[in-house]
Amino acid sequence: MGGATIVPAVETSFTVNGQTVHMALDPRESLLDVLRERLGLTGTKKGCDQGQCGACTVHLDGRRIVACLMPAVQANGRAVATIEGVASPDGVLHPLQEAFIEHDALQCGYCTPGQVMSGLACIAEGHVGSDAEIREYMSGNLCRCGAYAGIVAAVRQAGRSGI
Repeated sequence: MGGATIVPAVETSFTVNGQTVHMALDPRESLLDVLRERLGLTGTKKGCDQGQCGACTVHLDGRRIVACLMPAVQANGRAVATIEGVASPDGVLHPLQEAFIEHDALQCGYCTPGQVMSGLACIAEGHVGSDAEIREYMSGNLCRCGAYAGIVAAVRQAGRSGI
């Protein structure tokens, strides 16, 4: 007899941008869908939903990941940072966000949250030695508008300012 299979929810607790979240999750839900649909953090974008474009890049325990490929239950006990947590609580932009504006590193803006999150990781990982190195370590993030020169310049500036 055909019918929908009932998948038991999994109790999960993790932090998002410093706030603890407790919820029952379907183990098939991606972290991206939980962030956007359940927590209302729509800055993280759904681009390809296949881990190929980087629009959904977030940090998990300080390391960048593509949220569309990660089951949300795997965030249990861990820390997630999204683009909403990058600016200070009073709304002052992070130096990398300022550099994106200064270098016109965005056009339509759809990829910008993922680009910023990857840029922050690129800087934290120490990969700002040259433009070629920045391009290599940012290569998992695609920009359909072609703002790559501005993106590299913004990451270079923020990385060399010692953030």
